[in-house]
Amino acid sequence: MRLSAIALLGCAAVPRLVTALCECGYSAKGPDAGDGPWLFTGALESDFTNIADIAKYSEWTRQKFDVTAAAGRGKYAKSFVVDNVVSRPRKADGDDGGLDLIVGSALKDEAVPAAEVDSANHDMHWGSFRTGMKLTAVNGTCGAFFWYFNDTQEIDMEFLSREFDPVNKVYPVNLVIQSPASKLAGYDASKTGLFKTVNLTFDPTADFHEYRFDYMPGRVIFYADSKRLAEMKGAEMPSDAGHLILQHWSNGNPLWSGGPPTRDAVMTVSYVKAYFNSTAPLDSWTKTCADKKVPVCEIPDGTATNASTGGPFLTDHKGRESRGARATDGMGVLGLVMATGSVTALALLLL
Repeated sequence: MRLSAIALLGCAAVPRLVTALCECGYSAKGPDAGDGPWLFTGALESDFTNIADIAKYSEWTRQKFDVTAAAGRGKYAKSFVVDNVVSRPRKADGDDGGLDLIVGSALKDEAVPAAEVDSANHDMHWGSFRTGMKLTAVNGTCGAFFWYFNDTQEIDMEFLSREFDPVNKVYPVNLVIQSPASKLAGYDASKTGLFKTVNLTFDPTADFHEYRFDYMPGRVIFYADSKRLAEMKGAEMPSDAGHLILQHWSNGNPLWSGGPPTRDAVMTVSYVKAYFNSTAPLDSWTKTCADKKVPVCEIPDGTATNASTGGPFLTDHKGRESRGARATDGMGVLGLVMATGSVTALALLLL
């Protein structure tokens, strides 16, 4: 069924105005003909290779909390500590740099030291969410990039290093949506049809790659290097606004993370790019953009070639000018409106 964007007028909004080149938002298309253009009014772009100290960076918050072995269904507890989230800016000697999330090999009070960082913005609704990551080759950890509202509304991309098999070129990614149905199944999404394991065509521990999911009404699409991995649809998809989480952990569960690792394991994040709408009022976006032909920036596809740097950034953030940005072939808001037949901050054209 084709869903007009006007149906979403009450729940799409602008969290903050963007830079002049992208004054009225960002556009993206999905993998199929007729997917989009989707218009997002907000953006979070974090180039971790240029951030000297994550503790002083307001867009992300390092997490400190503990999960007991029983609560985490593991052999050991998990202890998320801020010292395991480490900024490592790019150096002139060729070191890629990034944000290191470290799982420690030495237990502390029967807990495995782990790492998590959360976006400060908790009002990310429909959107396209992307990260550049280089995963650990050390056996026994779970690395994750996910969107979270609560335990029954969660979108996950999870990587279990114990599953990586270089000899046979097996590098799975587990794509998970937690839902009310998974709660009834003890949070085992594999019993709900909302769990898919896809083998990547590359070694995710050898270099950086972009991992992405598009969160739309009744639909979530997963990608690696802008190529679709899988898609999930239906009434069990999330519907609220949430936030992003980057996480790296182990608790010794042989059915999931395995481990603990025999040496410290590092997952490195080069960037996060999130383009989204929020649940705040639409007034400021409508006043500025609805009746004007103003620039809307096309979101570039992420590739393995630029996953270590992030490629073009569309916002002027941390000194990053809008290099490489371009308006969508002269198409401003009016062009998107003509394409979708409606005026809202979320110009979605869905099947």
